[in-house]
Amino acid sequence: MNGGGAAGEAWGGPSLRLEALELIEVALPLVRPFRTSFGEERVKRALLVRARTDGPDGWGECVAAPEPRYSEEWLEGAWFAIREWIGPAVLAGGPVDDPAQVEKRWSWVRGHRMAKAAVEAAVVDAWLRAAGRSLREFLGGVQDRVPCGVSVGISHPVEATLEEIEGYVAEGYQRVKVKIEPGHDVELVRAVREAFPNIDLSVDANGAYRLADTRVFVALDEFDLLMVQQPFHPEDFVGHARLQREIRTAVCLDESIRSARDVDTAIALRACMVFNLKPGRVGGLQESLRVHDRVQASSRLLRVGGMRETGVGRALNLAVASLPAVGLPGGTSGSHRCFEEDLTRPFVLEPDGTMEVPRGPGIGVTPLPDRLAACTARTETVRAG
Repeated sequence: MNGGGAAGEAWGGPSLRLEALELIEVALPLVRPFRTSFGEERVKRALLVRARTDGPDGWGECVAAPEPRYSEEWLEGAWFAIREWIGPAVLAGGPVDDPAQVEKRWSWVRGHRMAKAAVEAAVVDAWLRAAGRSLREFLGGVQDRVPCGVSVGISHPVEATLEEIEGYVAEGYQRVKVKIEPGHDVELVRAVREAFPNIDLSVDANGAYRLADTRVFVALDEFDLLMVQQPFHPEDFVGHARLQREIRTAVCLDESIRSARDVDTAIALRACMVFNLKPGRVGGLQESLRVHDRVQASSRLLRVGGMRETGVGRALNLAVASLPAVGLPGGTSGSHRCFEEDLTRPFVLEPDGTMEVPRGPGIGVTPLPDRLAACTARTETVRAG
């Protein structure tokens, strides 16, 4: 991979024999409910993929939620797709000499990007551990530490939001993003801006508005926002382009971006000024590099978001956030922001608002055995043929 190139060819590396893929569903209580325009989440349910090999094992995390609210993918569907098609296709392909081979083995499977991303992550992690290389180095990352922001869910009354933000600002987060929905927007942002006049502030609608609501975003121009994220439906590129022409604040596309082709569409239509890359949503690391390179060539801004992943997914996101074109604080917050106890060693925000990119081989972390056992709801093993 290596910044968009073929890393296996650039370095050489091990020939790794895949023995099986283990699917593991985990459930971790959140420290506080997290509400968006999609609904409320109190427990983080996640699908982990463990690549068992003749060398080190590797780990990946699927970002699909239990229900198809955020996207058309959901946890049970991802489990089924990996078990029935994606996993067997990868395992049947023989030894992995170059991680780029993984994507080719499932090329006949349409969609299921979140499921594919989890499998690819696990295989790449195992391959890199065998090679003794970090994911950051493999991708071509240039930062040892990355600046971090935090997302604040919808809560009532407004005073509760202000209190939550005050805590995050005191911890050192470099950017605050507030979730909004119709009826809970302009006055909320006004209160936040008055209470915190100097913070880098943005809002995230998660597609809850329509073009007819443009007046809301015109009103938000008053508050010197860093960006307004995903105002409209993910497929409404034309609507976002019209909105961007009407407002000064940068539009950021998030759920709309599921591939590098979506980036091309958004650039051609001038639908946004900022892109939010989530590796688990676009189909994995190789597609993330394609998105990165497209955005870099367009001179637009890029950030790397998170989806309240466990430490497995957080480690991967931090490595992607170290890429050279990433110019805005990302969405990978400290572990304690979500969990009393993470699955891996905790990720800690430094007082300057940055977080260290793991340096060890692969993603640089592994689930703690006792913690993993305590959180596991079910497992299943996938084998070739």
